[in-house]
Amino acid sequence: MQTFEQNLIENIESLREDLSTGTYHHGTYEHFKINDPKPRDIHKASVRDRLVHHALYRQLYPFFDRTFISDSYSCRMGKGTHKAMNRFRTFARKVSKNDTRTCWLLKCDIRKFFASIDHATLLSIVRSRIPDERTVALLERVIVSFHTPGKENTGLPLGNLTSQLLVNIYMNEFDQFAKHTLKAKSYIRYADDFVFLSEDRDWLVSLLPRIREFLHERLKLALHPRKVSIETLASGVDFLGWVHFPDHRVLRTSTKRRMLRNLQGEPSEERVASYRGMLGWGNAGKLKCHLPWKGR
Repeated sequence: MQTFEQNLIENIESLREDLSTGTYHHGTYEHFKINDPKPRDIHKASVRDRLVHHALYRQLYPFFDRTFISDSYSCRMGKGTHKAMNRFRTFARKVSKNDTRTCWLLKCDIRKFFASIDHATLLSIVRSRIPDERTVALLERVIVSFHTPGKENTGLPLGNLTSQLLVNIYMNEFDQFAKHTLKAKSYIRYADDFVFLSEDRDWLVSLLPRIREFLHERLKLALHPRKVSIETLASGVDFLGWVHFPDHRVLRTSTKRRMLRNLQGEPSEERVASYRGMLGWGNAGKLKCHLPWKGR
């Protein structure tokens, strides 16, 4: 960033010229790993390319966001995990008739989500939505600038701002299928995690082959074999970091352990405050007792 700013006007003018003449080419990525909490591969673009990502995002986000369903919550303004959890609670109460009937849930997760996005399918969706050919051509340069190692024409980098929008555009195809073809009234998606709620277990069972077929045929995606389940809300449903019950939610065990591990020693006040804020979204009175005094 500092190197780019040393010749800011010249660099901006050069980028503007490349964009206006159609000669812009996306550069390579810097690769590094993080634990968030599981290991993830991050690919960071250059400052020059990230400026293009932000420009595309600013123009395309409002254009596409109005086409998304209301119950898609990842990487959208005014949405997020807290809104998703509150909507989950609303659906659960509605399906269970205020806890007087059994509420069943079909919970699914897509296997290697970002790494499995098919470039040709994504570009086909983009072309069907965006009438401007130059914008599509610029997006194509961003999309094909990366591919999952060992898989040509597949994958989006986790480090790009545009990737957050592009996966929502991609999965909007499934959202529309869920709402209009499957006729799901109680459906929530957050990135690659999604749930269907119903009082009819057999109906949820019947959805699975149709879901698998659509994901495979239309989007070239597959469900994670170990992260598909049909369970009752009364037994506790793990969704978005919390285990949900009819009248309360508790922190996921792995998240709780990680929190306690991170609070050992002398944690910063910012970290303590962050955890206190997180715990405020569930039934975690006992856990709050483990937070250092200075953060209370």
